[in-house]
Parts: sequence; C-alpha cells; structure tokens
Amino acid sequence: MDKKDIAGIRKQFKVDNDLLKITDIFNVYIMKESTDIYHHQSQPFEMLDRDQQELFMNNFKKVLTGQLDEKLFELKFQRDAENSSQLLLHRGLLSQNVEDWKQEMLAMTEKIIDDHPYEKDIVITFIRAEYMKPTKRRSEESEESDRDAVYSNPFILCSINKTEEPKKEIQFDYVEKEFKYKIEVDPVIDLKNPMSGFLFPSITEGASDVNHVLYAAGKANELDYRFIEDVLNGEEIMTAKEDKAVFEEVIRDVVGDQLNPSTLANVYSEINRVVEENEEDEPPKLDYREVERVLNQSGEQVDGEKVKHAFQQITDNEGYELKASSIVPKYKSKSIKINTKVANISISPQDLEFVRQVNYKGKRCIMIEIEEDAEIEGFKMLPEAFGE
Repeated sequence: MDKKDIAGIRKQFKVDNDLLKITDIFNVYIMKESTDIYHHQSQPFEMLDRDQQELFMNNFKKVLTGQLDEKLFELKFQRDAENSSQLLLHRGLLSQNVEDWKQEMLAMTEKIIDDHPYEKDIVITFIRAEYMKPTKRRSEESEESDRDAVYSNPFILCSINKTEEPKKEIQFDYVEKEFKYKIEVDPVIDLKNPMSGFLFPSITEGASDVNHVLYAAGKANELDYRFIEDVLNGEEIMTAKEDKAVFEEVIRDVVGDQLNPSTLANVYSEINRVVEENEEDEPPKLDYREVERVLNQSGEQVDGEKVKHAFQQITDNEGYELKASSIVPKYKSKSIKINTKVANISISPQDLEFVRQVNYKGKRCIMIEIEEDAEIEGFKMLPEAFGE
C-alpha cells in the first residue's frame, strides 16, 4: 500500500457512504492489569445511532492517519507462524455468519492480551466491512457512472483504545439553588487517540493482498515490536527514523563526521531524484552499491569495499537496503535544522548549497547566500563588505 491507497480508504470512513459499508462491529472490554476478557458485544453497525457511528468513524480514520514507515507500516506475514494471525484473520474475513467471525476475533484478542496486561482498561474494536473503489474515473462524455464498475474489497479493521476515568465535577442546580458534587462511575473510551490497530488485508490499487497487513502504531516512530511480531506475526521492519540513522552512520564511517553543506545538498538532491522518478512504482531502495554511487556522484570519492563494510558493521547485513524516501528530509520545506548557541536556522535540503561555514576575523561564522535583502523586525539589514 502507498499513501494514495491509504488516503483513498481513510476518506471513505463517513456515515451514509455507499462506497464503504460496515456490516458488523465487535467490542471487547479488557480490565487493566488483567489478561482476561471481561465482556464482549457484537452488533450490526447500522444498529448504532448516528452519533455513535460518527464517533467510531472518526476513530477508524485516526487509526489510518500518519506517514508510512513512521506511523503506518505494511507488514509481510511470517511463514509457518504458530497460531498464525494471517489464518485467523483470513478465516474471519471469509466467515459466512457472525458467530464464526466473532470466534476468530476473540482468538485475535487472546493473542493481543496474552501475557501482556495493560496499565488501563482497554477496548478492542473489530469491524468487518467492504470498500468499493471505482475502476476508472468517470468521463464527461460517457453516460456510464463511476459507480457502475468497482473493485470490491472486504476487510477487517481493528482499533485498540484505552479508557479514561470519568470526571468529577461540581455542578450548580438552578432549581434547588445549590451546588452539587457529581461523579460518574462509567469509564470513558478514548476514541480520539487509538493506541494501536491494523487493517487486513492490504489493499493496493483495488487489489487485496492477504499476505500483508497494515499496522498502525499509536505514535510516530514508537513501534510495539511485541504486537508486530507476536500478535500480527509480521516480519521485522525498520522505521524511517531508523533507516535515516543507519544512513547517517554509514556516511560517518565512510567519509568522517565532517561534510561540506554543498556535498550534502548534492547527496539529498540525487536521492530525491531517485524517489521522484519512481513515485509511481515500488518505493526505491538503496544498497551499499547505490550509496557508493550517490556519494561519488556528489563529490566524495569513496571506496566501495569501505561502504560495504560499513553496512555490515552497522546493520549486520551487507545486503541491507535503505528506503530512499526515509533518508531525504522533506525536500522543499525547511526540514533541516542548523543549531548554534547564537541562533537556530531552518533550511530546506535543496537550499543547503547556499550555506557555508567560514572563518571571519579568526572566528567561525555561518554564511548564507541570499538573493534579496534580509529583514529584522521589519527593517532591511544594512549590507556590509565581507571582511570589513
């Protein structure tokens, strides 16, 4: 799945949408510090009142919100996993009646809570739904509707949410003219901040892929590896943040910890070119040979064996491949930070070539080439001849 596929599904989570039909919703309540199911309840989604449907729809959108390889991750299922989640989910997806589906989801719940007590009561919500994606855009000349031919994709989505203690409040009674202490005893399900979740199967350009599942972390770059490996039986993954850290370590090992800004600008420019040229295809990856090529093309003459050795030392795998999109900071936004004691500067990767560190009167200075007069508090800076 790519970001377009995910965005396409996410935007369909709205009430009264004929392109997405949720048939069943199944909620399971787990008490804190327990690994037992306290209560579960299944019902047709359409039986919920509209306000409840809206709350859950927003929750499901939250699960599918975030950047790929930072908060959302497409996982490949491990082969021959014991008590395979792929098999449980697939059976649940194909089940003809609600009771069979519930049993498969209860089996998934057992895997989620197995030997893993939570600090708060949690609610695990499963839905069984169908996503219809038009096979083509409607032509203005054609009488055929874009709804006449669609890809039909049944799926299961899971959202895990913590509960909050009810608020204690002081209220004023207008009739009795007195202040009253009010306390609710029922916990509140926090649907606005899902702790985790997943979508099965992956759906790419209208095609379902039962060999992959989309995992959603609660926060960017904060993965629950137990959930990924033991609950979903997904293969090991790296976050974008970890890939970028590996790349930086490889560069330090190969060329040292000092790099000319213009060289770094060339490195990012070349990798960004690779990303943009392959935007419609599978996300490009860089092995040690590609990293060697990028460095040499950017002005750093490096030895291929040294790059290969760096990959081996840092990743324990000389054949490891870095996702190109994880390495480049957001290319056209001010995503690079230059921090000093005097000032913090934000600059885009494409503008790094205009930055220099120079010696001026025996002191280190940062020099930025600009095309227009700089302003401070609405005043234009007075130009000075360099060195005077």
